[in-house]
Amino acid sequence: MTSLDATGPLWRILRARLTRRQFVAGTLGLAGAFALRNVALGQAPPPPEDTTKTPGQPAQLVGTRSPYEQAQRLKVGSQTWFAPLDRFYGSLTPSELHFMVAHAGIPSVDPATYKLLVHGMVERPRVFTLEDIKRFPSTTITCFIECAGNSANAWFRPLPSDTVQNVHGLTGACEWTGVPLSTLLAEVGPRKEATWLLAESQDAAVYARSIPIAKAWQDILVAYGQNGEALRPEQGYPIRLVVPGWEGSANVKWLRRIELSDRPFMTRDETAKYTDVMPGGKALQFTFQMGVKSLITWPSGGLRVPARGFWETSGLAWSGAGKIVRVDVSTDGGRTWGQAALQGPVLPRMHTRFRFPWTWDGSEAVLMSRATDDQGNVQPGLDALVRERGLDSLYHNNAIQAWKVDRNGDVFSTHGPFARVPVPGRAAGDLCWPGCVL
Repeated sequence: MTSLDATGPLWRILRARLTRRQFVAGTLGLAGAFALRNVALGQAPPPPEDTTKTPGQPAQLVGTRSPYEQAQRLKVGSQTWFAPLDRFYGSLTPSELHFMVAHAGIPSVDPATYKLLVHGMVERPRVFTLEDIKRFPSTTITCFIECAGNSANAWFRPLPSDTVQNVHGLTGACEWTGVPLSTLLAEVGPRKEATWLLAESQDAAVYARSIPIAKAWQDILVAYGQNGEALRPEQGYPIRLVVPGWEGSANVKWLRRIELSDRPFMTRDETAKYTDVMPGGKALQFTFQMGVKSLITWPSGGLRVPARGFWETSGLAWSGAGKIVRVDVSTDGGRTWGQAALQGPVLPRMHTRFRFPWTWDGSEAVLMSRATDDQGNVQPGLDALVRERGLDSLYHNNAIQAWKVDRNGDVFSTHGPFARVPVPGRAAGDLCWPGCVL
C-alpha cells in the first residue's frame, strides 16, 4: 500500500497536467486497456447517449436538483436530521441539506408581524421589526455551525452501520447574511455591569441560552439570510443568531428576545443539557468553542472503494478557534502520515476541504485524518480525549475518526489504533445514545 504526498512535486505535476476524471480514468486498468485495444483495432467506443433528438424540459420558477441526484438528510428520532457529508463538494453546505435540530418542532413565523425584543440591563429597551433589522448596514460571513452532540456515537464501539452521515452529520457550513448583534446593542445602550445576554427562541420549548456579551461585541450575527436566500424555516426563519466557532446550541433559531444581565441565566438548556461530565462526576458548563476536527468523507463508512489503483481521498476540517493550517492523512492506521492539500479559500471557523492521493493495493487499510489550526491546536486521538474527559462525556467529541477498508473495498468505522481504549457499548442499530436530546 503506497501513497503520494499531496504537497509534493510529483502530485502537483500530475494534477496540473491531468484533470481528476482523466487521472482516475487512466488508472482504472483493465477497462482502459480494453478501450485502447478497441481503438487500435479500429473499433470505436460506444458513443454517449444521444439527447439531441428530443427537446428538453422547460425550466421551472424554482430550480430543482437532477432526479439522478438523491442526496438527502437522515432523520434520527423526531427532531434531528443529519447531513450527507459524503455527498458534498467543496466546503459549503446546501441550505436544503444543512443538518437540523429542533426541540419542539418548527414554528411558523409571519415576517410581517415579527418582532425582536432587546431589554434587561440596557438604557433604551427596544422592539425591532424585521424591516427595522434589515434597514441596518448588513454584513455577510461564512462559517460552520456544529451541534455539540455531533460525533457522540464515536465515543462508543463502532457498528457496521456507522457512516460519516449518521455519526458525524450534525455540522454544516454556509454563507450567512444579517446585522452584527453589536449594532443592535449599540442602539439599546448596554449598562456597564451587563456581561451576559439571554437569547430566547419562539419555539414551543422556549429554548434559551446564555452567552457572554463579549462574544456579541466580537462577531455574533443576527442573520436573516443563508447562502444568498432567506433563512429556511428549519434554519430559524426569519431571524436567528449565528455565533462563529461556538457550539450549535448557542446559535439560537427563531430568535424573539435578547435580555442583558450581569450573570448567566442558568436555563434548562444549559444545565440539564450541553454540559461536559468529567471524571469524578463534575460537569463543565459553558464550553462553547468547538475543537479542531477533521473527517475523511470519501471513502467512509458504508461506501466501497471500487477497484485497486489510484484514488483521491477527500474530507473536511474545521476549528472553532481559527483557521485550518494543516491536515495530515494516514492510510496505515497512524504508522505513517502525509500532508494533505487544502482547497481554498481557507477561512477561519469554516469547513476546509482537503484532498490526499492514495494508491490502494487491495490489502486492508485504515484511513485517518488529523487537523491542526492556526492557534496550534492539534486534533486528538480518542485515547487522549478519554484520558482528559473520561467515559461519561457525550458532547464535544473531536477525536480522530478511523475508517477501515477491507480487501473487498468495503469501508467500516473503526477505532483503529485506539481500539484498546475502554469505551461504552451500545445496542446494535443504535444511531443515538440512550436518552439523547441533541
